[in-house]
Amino acid sequence: MSSEVNYSDVQGLVRFGYGWMKEASYFLLRVKDVEAARSWLRSAPVTTAVKPIPLPRTAMQVAFTAPGLHALGVSDSIINNFSHEFVSGMAEPSRSRRLGDVENNAPSEWEWGGYPYDAKQDDPGAREKTPHLVVMFFAKKGLLEGFVQSSTGNGWNEAFAEVRRLETSDLDETEPFGFADGISQPEIDWGQERDMLTGQLDYGNVAALGEFLLGYRNEYGKYTDRPLVDADTASAGLLPAEDAPEKRDVGRNGTYLVMRDLQQDVQGFWQFVGAQAGGDLTEAEKLAASMVGRTKQGDPLVPLQQKEIPGIDLKKNPKNHFTFDGDPSGVQCPFGAHVRRVNPRNTDYPGRPSGLLGKIITMLGFGPKGFRHDLMSSVRYHRIIRRGREYGSRLTAARALALGEPDDQEHGLHFVCLNANILRQFEFLQGAWIASTKFSGLTGESDPLLGNRAPIRGCPVTSDFNIPQEGGLRRRVSGLEQFVTVQGGAYFFLPSIRALRYFAGSQGG
Repeated sequence: MSSEVNYSDVQGLVRFGYGWMKEASYFLLRVKDVEAARSWLRSAPVTTAVKPIPLPRTAMQVAFTAPGLHALGVSDSIINNFSHEFVSGMAEPSRSRRLGDVENNAPSEWEWGGYPYDAKQDDPGAREKTPHLVVMFFAKKGLLEGFVQSSTGNGWNEAFAEVRRLETSDLDETEPFGFADGISQPEIDWGQERDMLTGQLDYGNVAALGEFLLGYRNEYGKYTDRPLVDADTASAGLLPAEDAPEKRDVGRNGTYLVMRDLQQDVQGFWQFVGAQAGGDLTEAEKLAASMVGRTKQGDPLVPLQQKEIPGIDLKKNPKNHFTFDGDPSGVQCPFGAHVRRVNPRNTDYPGRPSGLLGKIITMLGFGPKGFRHDLMSSVRYHRIIRRGREYGSRLTAARALALGEPDDQEHGLHFVCLNANILRQFEFLQGAWIASTKFSGLTGESDPLLGNRAPIRGCPVTSDFNIPQEGGLRRRVSGLEQFVTVQGGAYFFLPSIRALRYFAGSQGG
């Protein structure tokens, strides 16, 4: 049995997301002076996951890249026991191909990030634009600048060199293309009550704690690999590992933070769908909704379910209370729609009846063999928690369609997600579901929003989007442009409070 979570040891971003704090700013930094950096980190007022009453008005979070841990003096023997994805970095060449970070999205084109920890050749320019850490500030309206000023004293300027400051915008829970956002998130099983070892016949929105915090059991009922060190004076402040009590757990209560800067061509998106709709705004919004998988108001394109879905409160979050079981042909929500790609809402045994009958059929090895039933992995092994923020001004669909000159304003998303296994969670979702032209048996199309449209071997066309029609031929929309471009990115480790102090004390060096 796993022990209870000590919320005072967890950074609050994992539990809360700080949605009530409408202002945020992310500082990407490099260590300039090691001792000054350690000193600042030892006293940094990092906000924990303890839920105070009233809720806090400001919050700070800190996460490190692999080069950042190295710059602090953490030993390679510890760093190399973090996941390979974290250590080698987001910009590792083979990884870039899998993630779709090629051509306009290539790390060589990024404004920040892009330098692997274990790069064979030194590129000073690329190295200097790759951060060692990110310090994230959140605040209620009107409080951000004062909070930043009060938090960046005590040797900040001596400790760090600023790579970039990423500002955010409050677009009222709407992403830059104009669609309601933040509706669908997995419910973390903080109480560790789920039985992960029995098959899931029905879609549920509850995910094991170990999917998002290291040191706890994941959806496989196992502990994700992370650095474990000998119990000695240096590691005395760390918690013991549940699966190796004689060791101290550097990863426990921490997680991996993925950050990607996604620039959105709002004008290009709406003018493309507008042209397809003959300039009719209503028809353009219908086509855009088919591509997204929801209306602009956030309503799903398939009917809401009345039966219970574990982890979703129908009264509190009705727009998330649905599955795609009633739309097997993709007529209501196309198979390639963005929300269907990022969360197919399937189970371990797709197509089987639920309840006792379903269990018996599954145990006997029978059940329907629909064309798409076995094309996708069960979604419960690939969930992420999103914590991103928009940036730039608002550009409405009507205004975008009416613009006669290029839009000179920037719009986009500072994408942030949390996961305990970068490969199985973020990278699988990005590579196998978003960037893939073979998702759910499709051909010639990647994600209609996030796809890079670059030709790949065996699939020279990746710019289609197909909309199945009831009783007729599907509608094919061709020539989709690239509406989202990656401007930067990195993998970070968001440590527990104990591990943060451990790093800041130069232990393990």
